[in-house]
Amino acid sequence: MQRLSGLDAMFFYLETPSSHMHVTGVYVIEPGERATSFEEIRQMVAERLPLAAPFRRRLVEVPLRLSHPFWIEDPDFDLDYHVRRAALPAPGGMRELEAFVGQVVGLPLDRSRPLWEMYVVEGLEGGRLATVTKMHHAAIDGVSGAEIAATWLDLEPNPPERLIVDHWHPEPVPTEVELMAFAMASLVGHPLRAARTARRVVESALHVTERNRRAGVEPPPSPFDAPKTSLNQAITPHRRVAFAERPLDELKAVKNHFGCTVNDVVLALCASALRAYLIEGDELPEEPLVAMVPMSVRTESERLAGGNRVSAMLTSLATNLEDPAARLRAISESMRSAKEQEELIGASTLTDWTEFTFPALIGRASRLISSMKVFDRVRPAFNVTISNVPGPPFPLFMAGARMVGFYPLGPVAEGVGLNITVMSYCGIVYFGFNACRETAPRVADLPRLVGEALDELLELARPPRRQPAGARRTGHAATAPPVTEGAGALTTEAEAGATGGLGAAG
Repeated sequence: MQRLSGLDAMFFYLETPSSHMHVTGVYVIEPGERATSFEEIRQMVAERLPLAAPFRRRLVEVPLRLSHPFWIEDPDFDLDYHVRRAALPAPGGMRELEAFVGQVVGLPLDRSRPLWEMYVVEGLEGGRLATVTKMHHAAIDGVSGAEIAATWLDLEPNPPERLIVDHWHPEPVPTEVELMAFAMASLVGHPLRAARTARRVVESALHVTERNRRAGVEPPPSPFDAPKTSLNQAITPHRRVAFAERPLDELKAVKNHFGCTVNDVVLALCASALRAYLIEGDELPEEPLVAMVPMSVRTESERLAGGNRVSAMLTSLATNLEDPAARLRAISESMRSAKEQEELIGASTLTDWTEFTFPALIGRASRLISSMKVFDRVRPAFNVTISNVPGPPFPLFMAGARMVGFYPLGPVAEGVGLNITVMSYCGIVYFGFNACRETAPRVADLPRLVGEALDELLELARPPRRQPAGARRTGHAATAPPVTEGAGALTTEAEAGATGGLGAAG
């Protein structure tokens, strides 16, 4: 048995009948010389289960929720329940794939089983396949989700066979008495640690306030200070999703021109798209939208440990500014301020604080907020979640088939009807838009609006045309071919200001 950390448990408690706390990855694969079948993918998953411990674990809750839940090795594990076969209707294009994924994302995971599912989807255009994998946020964040996903992926289509030793042993489901005993043991020293954490949080908050006052620094947005929009109301369980992709070099060209980070560019593209979306709905607020940006605080020693190691920052999206260049610069400055404040408070404060929450109270509060539609009447904590995770710059393969696309999707939370998760792979930046079907009915417009926003910034970043040698300066512009931006290496997590979303979640 393994007790969930406070942050892992938080994602479990926050789940309601309308808000499903799972992250989803959509992999599009292209068979090569030989066709890749459902049976081959299922067999590959079966062989590699020992490399991904969370896939055979299920949760058990402590009576009265006196402590966080525990993971146990599921004694009734059934792989055929988790790996499923599906097919798209003709013509099997992106619209059909988005519709199928929206239906899958809108269904909760069965809490009596390991909290994941994989759909192998046939019928895509060009003979392609897709795998749609969803896993509960209680088990993974964006970084650990990417690490676990690597279990199914190879660096070549025909990798050498490797010996995988399976030491897995199922566990009997513990009795209520055993769970209570484990819970009491885990609470030893709890009040003292909680007091120390509370004192550190208060001291950090006072220090940040004093620093901002002395330096005349404008602090990042505060929770529940975001403007009200149609995206921020009570949500339903129904989902719509949309996908987009653009070359990473285009984002890097904008980054290089404006002297910011790739993550700043991602936020600016999302901000411009949301601004246009709200203008088209005649509802753009005068105040700027606020984004919640998850940030990985996972250390090198915590790699491959699974679970969640994330903090979060609030940043202005400067949607009140009409000029896209000014908007990008304002977002970059807001992110810089948010990062400085996060360093002063301590990146691990959120993960430490959640260890001392009251499970039963949080679970009931989440369901009460959902049933009473509280967010129809109050300001949202923030308007949108935007998460960005860098991926590998080299091609990957699944069961011999090359992965040619990857779309990440994070969960939609109560009062925040849109999640935008971004991940790069093989020189392409993939956008996944997950929205409440009723709250954001025009989510299919966002890929187009993101593309238009990037084209606008690229036009501003394009070098001026140079006159040919010997050309006289007259009232007529000399013509010369535009300078082409060279390809660059994949931006690192530190350079991009990357976050833990997917997958990510979240």
